[in-house]
Amino acid sequence: MPQGERPELLMARLTGPRPILDPRRNIVRSDLIDIALAGDVAAASYVAPAAMQCAVPRAAMRARADIHAVAVSELLFGEMYDVFETTAGWSFGRSPDRYAGWVRSETLAEAGMPPVHRVTAATAPVFETPDIKSAVLAELPFGAHIAGAPGDRFIELASGGFVHNRHIDHPPHSVIAAARVFTGAPYLWGGRTPAGVDCSGLVQAALAACGVAAPRDSDQQRSELGRPVDYADRAAGDLVFFPGHVGILTGFDTLFHANAFWMTTLEEPLADVIQRLHESGIEQPVTAVRRV
Repeated sequence: MPQGERPELLMARLTGPRPILDPRRNIVRSDLIDIALAGDVAAASYVAPAAMQCAVPRAAMRARADIHAVAVSELLFGEMYDVFETTAGWSFGRSPDRYAGWVRSETLAEAGMPPVHRVTAATAPVFETPDIKSAVLAELPFGAHIAGAPGDRFIELASGGFVHNRHIDHPPHSVIAAARVFTGAPYLWGGRTPAGVDCSGLVQAALAACGVAAPRDSDQQRSELGRPVDYADRAAGDLVFFPGHVGILTGFDTLFHANAFWMTTLEEPLADVIQRLHESGIEQPVTAVRRV
């Protein structure tokens, strides 16, 4: 796609008020409106996205088209990406979890064969040949999506290379088991993999591994996931929400979470987390408990 080009510009003339839409999820800028919003947002023109796909193990999604801008999320290998604008080496679009941001255009490729396999190991080496002694071309993270021809021991990727069958399509038996794959992962704002993850990215990845789609940010997860549970009735597997934070209960009194206090992903007493928040001036640290 040439630089500065928008996939498809569609003209229309509507009148009426513009509803308040979450810019994290909706492509609704003063100069660019998603065609899907044509029935809700009045505009002179709309843009239809171009279907692209992440072609690298991990691609940071940033708040602006600037390598120094904050990373708001992450795109993983094989994930689709709806591109609404490309300019100066950056592509503005939306990920499968309906999260909007900018990624480097060089990390994307035209959408190819639909990915039907999922990496379920913390890391899946991509071997040059179907031999574990061959050179490693790349390392795909937990949650990456791949397409290719399956074999007795390896799957041959459509993009080249081979991944061992033991590293894909072995879903964990529980959300807790999925979360534990991230044990020791460094805390990384915007991260979604064992190489680096934030609190809501951990919850999203663990649920996705168990077949549950979750929104990206903790406030969205608190509003949309599962059903509310009384704090006194909490149990292992429940999500516990705090101001700007979320974790997964591994027991009545233990929490597994990616957190900026320890700068890692670990299990610790729930009481310790609550005490730290009390000491920081937060009177009611637990804002919700949700059961998915």
